[in-house]
Amino acid sequence: MSKMKINMNNHDEVLKALESRALRVCVIGIGRIGLPTALSFAKSGLETIGVDINKILVDNINLGKFPLKDEPGYDEIFDNVIKNKKFSATTNIEDAVSNSDLILLSLPTPMDENNIPDYSALRIVASQLSDILSPNSLVIVESTIEPGFIEDEMVSLISKSGRLDVENNFFIGVCPENANPGEILHDFTNLPRLVGGINPDISKIIKLIYNFVFAVELVEMPNCKTANAVKLTTNVFRDINIAFVSELALMFEKLGIDTNAVLEAAQKKYNFQVHYPGSGVGGPCLPINSYQLLNTAKRIGSNLSIIESGRKINEKMPEHVINLVKNAFDEIHESLDKSHILILGISYKPNVKDIQLTPAEEIIRKLQNNGAVVHIYDPYFIGSEAFDIKIENNIKDIISKVDATIIVTAHDEFKKLDILLFKEMKHPILIDTRGIIDPVIAKHRQLVFRGLGRGI
Repeated sequence: MSKMKINMNNHDEVLKALESRALRVCVIGIGRIGLPTALSFAKSGLETIGVDINKILVDNINLGKFPLKDEPGYDEIFDNVIKNKKFSATTNIEDAVSNSDLILLSLPTPMDENNIPDYSALRIVASQLSDILSPNSLVIVESTIEPGFIEDEMVSLISKSGRLDVENNFFIGVCPENANPGEILHDFTNLPRLVGGINPDISKIIKLIYNFVFAVELVEMPNCKTANAVKLTTNVFRDINIAFVSELALMFEKLGIDTNAVLEAAQKKYNFQVHYPGSGVGGPCLPINSYQLLNTAKRIGSNLSIIESGRKINEKMPEHVINLVKNAFDEIHESLDKSHILILGISYKPNVKDIQLTPAEEIIRKLQNNGAVVHIYDPYFIGSEAFDIKIENNIKDIISKVDATIIVTAHDEFKKLDILLFKEMKHPILIDTRGIIDPVIAKHRQLVFRGLGRGI
């Protein structure tokens, strides 16, 4: 990389650097979102370096091994930018940052054991930037954070060495990632993005940069905290509405009403946005985003009772799955203790290899606490272990050895299964938590069937 620096506060200079492909980009955190982000910048012709503490990941990337097999389209982009030497990876944050003009932070913001958002990765990197960030660089935070975190913490952490003064010789803003795992290429090329800067001029420069890389609408927000508030609002909206339909599903079960039929008809109304019930809400976004807003509310003395109630409902859904299992075993006068249960799908969502905060973990733990022996089949985890259980290689090899099957994740593969397969179980108990099995067909095939929200 050239040592010649670009003043990231100068619109014309940034534009010239983009057009000449002279702007140098560093993406810190090259995981599920960070790597596709880095590849997008490299694809646009900008020399991009990815930084990560995971040495195995870095080494594999530099060897040309693409790690995100469940992200369609990025394998080809990866091969091209590696071949053209527009992208590489490193564990050396100092060299990467000091030789870059634009620093993108795509770092995880998980929860701790008390459901408090953990910003330690961002805080650590911000403290490092205080010593290694070159003057006149621009830092953009793509991680999902609470409103005010940039203004209240990031600025002071980056400034703490005394070398850097925000809006004077370093600049900061946000462009929250807006992508669904498994569909990132589609989302990066179709969904609008939010842009917010430490001041209006920086917002415009961030918009200029992202317009160069992403052919999507960029919504300019008045500041960083408003942009982050929008991101959280959209995700928490989903968490609350999933809780709403899940709570209805519990009641509809008792009334003998099929929740899927209700939702299908409800969609006919122009202003109804459908959400589906299930065994729980997992992943790195929705549960954490709700707790981020709850944490903000607690910090400033506000009350978000609807969000709090929604979280409690979603977190209780694994317990309801266990109740469905017990009910089915009671019907055939068998005990759950010492039974063998097959879990179909452990990913938190369909068609991705990701078990972050998956409800499957809680379901498995509760089954084991009830004395059951748990088996797992998930096509995305074959050949590995999860929750101290070896993943089965083939559903057909295990199905005859189990007493019951629980569909936890609606992978496409499971939607294609012949329902007669479940007749091969020792006891034909099938629990569907994702609404992919037709209850009428299940009953016709004489399965002991329980569908979450489908009526018992």
